[in-house]
Amino acid sequence: MNKIDRAPLQEIPFKVTNPQRIPAKRYYDEEFFKLEAEHLWPHVWQMACRLEEIPEIGDWVEYKILQQSVIIVNTKDGIKAFHNACRHRGVQLAVGQGNCKVEGFICPFHGWRWNMDGVNTFVFGRKVFDEANLEKAEINLVPCRVELWGGCAFINFDDDAAPLLECIKPAADRLDPRNVDKLKLEWWVSSILPANWKIAMEAFMEGYHVMRTHPQLYATPPSKEPLYGFDAGGRVAPGHLTGREMIENAVHHMELLSKGMDGMVHARDVEVAHDLLQMELALPEDANAAMGAFFYRLNHEITTRARARGVPMPDLNDLMKNNPAPAVQFIFPHYFLLPQFGNMSAYRIRPLTPETCLFELYSLALFPEDEKRERPIAPEPMAYDSPDYPEIPRQDYSNIPRQQIGLHAKGFEYMRLSRDVEGMISNYQRLIDGFLQGVDPGRLVKGMQIATGGLDSPIADVGF
Repeated sequence: MNKIDRAPLQEIPFKVTNPQRIPAKRYYDEEFFKLEAEHLWPHVWQMACRLEEIPEIGDWVEYKILQQSVIIVNTKDGIKAFHNACRHRGVQLAVGQGNCKVEGFICPFHGWRWNMDGVNTFVFGRKVFDEANLEKAEINLVPCRVELWGGCAFINFDDDAAPLLECIKPAADRLDPRNVDKLKLEWWVSSILPANWKIAMEAFMEGYHVMRTHPQLYATPPSKEPLYGFDAGGRVAPGHLTGREMIENAVHHMELLSKGMDGMVHARDVEVAHDLLQMELALPEDANAAMGAFFYRLNHEITTRARARGVPMPDLNDLMKNNPAPAVQFIFPHYFLLPQFGNMSAYRIRPLTPETCLFELYSLALFPEDEKRERPIAPEPMAYDSPDYPEIPRQDYSNIPRQQIGLHAKGFEYMRLSRDVEGMISNYQRLIDGFLQGVDPGRLVKGMQIATGGLDSPIADVGF
């Protein structure tokens, strides 16, 4: 099995000593990048694939992280994962995705074979080997730990790590009632960004950037006050909107999110909102009460219409009351879910080099459960500045490479974080330090539960 060395570091370079200040060199120093590869990634649960990528028995998909490659397989006995190397001379067995039900996995070098359960079934020229070299336990594929949640398979290289749900419990508690396990892909794109993986993630950990990065969203606040109570010029925003104006702004805001993310708010939801705007609804005179009444009716209509189509839509009003979820839910170390009504966007970020990463963007929605769907195929990365991206990620991607360059500027030693709305950045960065310094696994679990926060989280005590 996979016993991973957890020896602590004597000294952590560029350690976060002030929670409001993050040293810039953490985002490009090669030694720090190597320490993450050695002390972080081998011990954390990583979203390896969506289960709809491997829907049939024998379906498999490859997951890569730095120098490691893992095969995730749908077997008769459930989802399994194996380290992706021939037990003869280490050749990578599988690349991309496929189905191994009939032929199994065949090494392209010397033809050794394994079935979907990782059991060796054929060694060419067996007689030319000493039998001691061909013991079954020695030549079966090495299993990798895998657990399931949210319609995804997560892997961990550390057999001693705490169970997945224990590590992500707050996020699971918030999202399970939203039928996150039933979401299906509408589309999936990716890019190689010229930035450290942490820089790419942190662009989505606070809403503070919306005013300048996404001015189209900031210009139409769905409430009396724009974000943080200020207008784009930094002036205190007046609370002068009527209930009708607030509702119209909110619906326009939905349209902008729908078009800007191409699905974060589904076009069907916008259509329902427009239908309600055309009705003579009896709304309270108070503007905020009118807004609440409208969205209660909107949630009801979206739920009712979806269920009529056979969609496993949760009761959106019940969710709003009993299981509210943040607009952006971070799942440490590299996965995000962005719930809106019955849909979600999702991000997965993987490090490539100290200053490049693979960023994947998914659009997820609920569909009728008996609807036949095509097996998703991993996309070829697009240029990060491609005009084919929806408007909102295109705006985000325009900032990320410039930030990576700016971090190298003379005199820029650390980022200065807001204690109130940029705390998620500080929380997970200090959690990384906990992994590097070999903090007790139980304390790390508690730290992970704190770090799996939502948009605009405050700086918190992660426990070390």
